[in-house]
Amino acid sequence: MNIAELSIKKSIITWTTTVVLLVLGYTSYQNLPRLEDPEFAIKDAVVVTPYPGASAEEVEKEVTEKIEKAAQELGQLKRVESYSARGLSTVKVKIKDEYDFSRLPQVWDELRRKVNDYQNQLPPGAGPSIVNDDFGDTYGVYFALYGDGFSMAELKKVAELLKRELTTVTDVKKVIFFGVQHEAIFVEISKTKAAALGIGVDEIFDALRAKNLAYDAGRIKIGSEYMPIYPSGLYKSEKDFGDLLISSKGGKLIYLKDVATIHRDYEDPPKNILRVNGKPGLGIAISTVLGGNVLDMGQAVEKRFKELMPQIPHGMDVQIISNQAESVVKSINGFVVNLLEAVAIVIIILLFFMGLRSGLIIGFILTLTIAATFVVMNYYQITLERISLGALIIALGMLVDNAIVVVDGMKVRMESGKDGLTAAKEVVGQNAVPLGGATAVAILAFASIGGMTNNTGEFTRSLYYVILISLSLSWLTAMTSTPLITKTFLKPKTRNEGDGKAADPYGGRFYQFYRRGLIAAIRFRWVTIGAVVGMFALAMVGFGFLDNLFFPPSTRPQIMVEVQFREGIHIKNTEKQVVKIEEYLSTVEGVTDIASAIGAGHPRFLVTYDVPVDAANQYSLILVSVSDYEVIDQVFQKVQYDLENMFPDAVINLKKFNLGPGNGGKIQLRINGPDPAVLREMSETVKKIIAADPDSKAIRDEWGAKVKTIRPVLAEDRARRLGIDRQLTSVLFQANYSGTLTGVYREGIELIPIYARAPAGERDTVEDMLDIPIISPITHEKIPALQVINQLLTENEDVRISRYNRRSMIKVHADARKGLPAEVLGRVKPKIEKALGVDVEAYLGKAYNPDKHTAATIPVKYDDIIPLKDKPGYFIAWSGEAEDSADAASQLAASIPIYFGMMILVVIFLFNAFRQPLIIWLTVPLAVIGVTAGLLIFKQPFGFMALLGVMSLSGMLIKNAIVLIDQIDLEIRQEKPRMQAVID
Repeated sequence: MNIAELSIKKSIITWTTTVVLLVLGYTSYQNLPRLEDPEFAIKDAVVVTPYPGASAEEVEKEVTEKIEKAAQELGQLKRVESYSARGLSTVKVKIKDEYDFSRLPQVWDELRRKVNDYQNQLPPGAGPSIVNDDFGDTYGVYFALYGDGFSMAELKKVAELLKRELTTVTDVKKVIFFGVQHEAIFVEISKTKAAALGIGVDEIFDALRAKNLAYDAGRIKIGSEYMPIYPSGLYKSEKDFGDLLISSKGGKLIYLKDVATIHRDYEDPPKNILRVNGKPGLGIAISTVLGGNVLDMGQAVEKRFKELMPQIPHGMDVQIISNQAESVVKSINGFVVNLLEAVAIVIIILLFFMGLRSGLIIGFILTLTIAATFVVMNYYQITLERISLGALIIALGMLVDNAIVVVDGMKVRMESGKDGLTAAKEVVGQNAVPLGGATAVAILAFASIGGMTNNTGEFTRSLYYVILISLSLSWLTAMTSTPLITKTFLKPKTRNEGDGKAADPYGGRFYQFYRRGLIAAIRFRWVTIGAVVGMFALAMVGFGFLDNLFFPPSTRPQIMVEVQFREGIHIKNTEKQVVKIEEYLSTVEGVTDIASAIGAGHPRFLVTYDVPVDAANQYSLILVSVSDYEVIDQVFQKVQYDLENMFPDAVINLKKFNLGPGNGGKIQLRINGPDPAVLREMSETVKKIIAADPDSKAIRDEWGAKVKTIRPVLAEDRARRLGIDRQLTSVLFQANYSGTLTGVYREGIELIPIYARAPAGERDTVEDMLDIPIISPITHEKIPALQVINQLLTENEDVRISRYNRRSMIKVHADARKGLPAEVLGRVKPKIEKALGVDVEAYLGKAYNPDKHTAATIPVKYDDIIPLKDKPGYFIAWSGEAEDSADAASQLAASIPIYFGMMILVVIFLFNAFRQPLIIWLTVPLAVIGVTAGLLIFKQPFGFMALLGVMSLSGMLIKNAIVLIDQIDLEIRQEKPRMQAVID
């Protein structure tokens, strides 16, 4: 008794299971976790170490080097990148691909221990290092709080209320702020008044530090009670600071207000600024717990927010910048519509080719298989997102194959006069094993994706899981429910001819036409083979003309405008320029909302959005929301050109969101070497070559242009005699211009810093520096800085220095203005390699002819370095999209042979022969004929997603070929002539 006979004889169980699967499938679909894009572990942590006052070069040598050493002690390390800027070291630690969400926390703990071990090796004044292992957190809900007439302090007060309440909401991990401008109290000391009254800044600093601090006054025992002592004297307001008494050199007590102006303001410059629709705002970003449902979290946050609205002051508004809950609903609904359309198309085609009843039966089995797939996905908590839903669409063509074979086989037999049970037994008995093997082969075609460990593999892994589940279930439903439903509902008419024999089911006009064509093709086999080989050769040639695109752009109705002004600009000046950009963007048709992050990138609101770690005052990222995705293509090029014309000195880069992982420019080149001057020279050469290509844009490097610095030159002899050194003058200059932190003012839960600095009129110019009074530690006399400073020099220095695996590195970024990045790369790559003088012989181990140098001469390999011939110690490496694509291809290439071999073995085991598998596998490469033709005709690139389509197509080809050849073998065993068996 085979499985079909059992399912028919136990029909009550089969029908009950079928109905239960349909019901459970619907409920499972409703309960499935949902995301817009698949989650993948961001295997990056950032180690930030302050080193106030140090130049970028000093930070690199004295701090960054040591933190990199600590990171390299990790056995899990993949690579380490660093950015050394004035006063700050940023080290980005990337972990090997095989470490997933569950293993990363342990890795970060080990990294933290390694970094802590090196803290005692840092120079005085540096540190402590902060390990940010939340760098990869994605904030599914990101909104801004703003309002006319409200100060940042008032916005922050409301934001703190929201943070406290929203942190308790379902699936919320944490709430962070962006664009907060912290309050500070500024004590602006007049040099003239202080000198006249004989007061030094040190006395003022000491008095400010001592005031408003918490001191333990002890306890007193009175009777049986033991009571603490709390002296009064705390300041209730910053206005009370003016009454602070300071002792002068002559012993007089002077009020602080007599020599200084005290006022409350915001720290200057702010670290970052947020603007929403042309107004200053405060960003609030909410992340989801690991394994949480962003849809549930978004709905719960929205509900709690409505409950809190009465506590938000009238006139204060909330603007959604990114809400994954809404995006998920739109994205999933769009994909569900696509899925339903695909199912409808399949059913309509089946109705046309197989008849009404057969088509409806197969359509029902397809629906049942999808429902059962949702049940299993819900059990394993496989998220419903664009990749997993896309997998169902990819699988549709294969899901119906098994059912088609069973229904068609039973129909033929039943039309020949056999009853349904007998027909089911024969069809399933004959095809169960071949269909099972063919299904296994189709699954194995995608298995290499499931084995990839990099970000691309994690991003697309659900594709393999869904293919595995759905195809396995399609075989099971074809062997059980399909025979029962076919027997029940298919009632074919048996047509008898005059001799009493059953009519030929393939006697129709279409089949006769096809039969004649097939016979002709076999009879003139050499012509047929020649034509196929010719088309195959033509397709292979045409394949070389296909463009490459790693991941296609997303349909998200939002674009990024990345702007980088000149290095060294004040963040307030950057804001002024961004205001002009916002005013222009607001006039663009279709633009609905604008959110500008200045001085930093927005928090990671999408898993595919990468936060720049080297952003500074000159950087801004503007998120532009549009009414519909189609608007983007209509305005994209115009906005790019208009902004470039408005700001010719800035780097303007309009970017669409991608479906997959990736960061930085699509075209990237790393240049490694010991001498920064040589690296800059090579970078300029590369940028000029790329800029010469008319389709390139946003050409920049990570070091940026050098910035001006002011260097007061100490008169060493005079300064030494007076006990004045670099440290003393640095403290005084900072106190005069930026302000010195002298204490904190406690106000509720806030600790507001107190800065002492000169009034605005005494810190406007460089020349004011020479008038700053300096008290000699030896003579205790007050002298102007002019007496110990010979001159003020203006010099240039690197604003930041980057390294890659502890080698100095300058990275050049660029993007494609129009067309695909691969097209631009293909044109500039050979020119750059020729200009820099790459040593191909050393790299590839073969002779190199510059006249024949093409883009393919030096392939892009993941994390590889190419030596330069005339510059020992210098290397280049292609990065960006080319590296990501090469990484994905290399991982696929490493696993494909294993699964390819398993596919071959399955086919050999099915036939217990070599000839049939050879015939099958010889047909697989012919798929390239249709692939090349289709992509060229519709002008589509061949990228990672297209590769998935080819793998799907290969699995379908093999699966159909297995069933076909198994039927031919069966008819040959029934002593039918071989030619006739092939035709039939």
